Amino acid sequence: MNLANSIDIRTLRFFISVYNAQNFSIVARKEDVSASMISRTIQQLEDALGQQLFYRNTRAITPTESGKLFFEYAKKITEQFDEAQKALQDKTIEPSGLVRINAPVFFGQRHIAPWLTGLSELYPKLQIELIQTDEFIDPLRESTDLIFRIGTLTDSSFHARIFGTQKYHLAASPKYLSKYGTLKDPKELHDHKCLVYKGFEGPNRWLVKETNGEWIHYPINPLLSSNNAESLMAAALNGMGIVLFPDWLIGEALKNGELIKLLPDYETSIKPQPQHIAAIYPNVRHPPLNIRVIIDYFAEVYGSPPYWQE
Repeated sequence: MNLANSIDIRTLRFFISVYNAQNFSIVARKEDVSASMISRTIQQLEDALGQQLFYRNTRAITPTESGKLFFEYAKKITEQFDEAQKALQDKTIEPSGLVRINAPVFFGQRHIAPWLTGLSELYPKLQIELIQTDEFIDPLRESTDLIFRIGTLTDSSFHARIFGTQKYHLAASPKYLSKYGTLKDPKELHDHKCLVYKGFEGPNRWLVKETNGEWIHYPINPLLSSNNAESLMAAALNGMGIVLFPDWLIGEALKNGELIKLLPDYETSIKPQPQHIAAIYPNVRHPPLNIRVIIDYFAEVYGSPPYWQE
């Protein structure tokens, strides 16, 4: 019989506690058992493994090299057991309580708010607080559970579920094009009336490149700049000028012909790095059930590729 087969999770937890406290009595008081019981459990563990895990003397209990090695494995085993237990418990628990969501203003209006009714019908015990802002927030400081953000993902302290990569389009209304003519070359941008989004980082830069080429910044003199994308869209639809907007914002207007895509043989953007649409939350090993069901819900709603890119 392999004695190691008799090692249970409780024994591993006792071992980890002794390793951290380096004292039988402290662990015994914490677990509400006798110090001799803790000592006997560790001795049985050592017998089962055939290794001495601690040096014992009258002043201290210190881990051996074998104890240090076994500690890493014991910690992983108990963590995995806890995760498995949590996952099984979640299957019997209904998502409930308050979830605080933060999202960009216009993306939230177009692609989050319309789907919240379906989310609420699936999980009626969820309470949702939706705060919309285009500025970056720290979820740990702002007490936010889940952030929908668009940009380059760089912060390793947060976990992200990517829904897709944002694509940009230059576009103008048929009314504008009939009056001022179409755009045949990006160098002509300075001769056209441009409507530019201006956020907290300043006005967007308009970048254009040929397939497999380098991004080139084409300076423009905006006829209208605004920190409100809806106002710029309204102006573009009324024929005031050209906009450079992401697919999730402009896709419907392109499909129904309210706006016409310009420079179709070029790629356009406001930044050279890929801009991901993602749900972000603190980087924990086992995210809360409420967060997981909301992310899974929107991943299914958006699809792959996202429905606004179809």
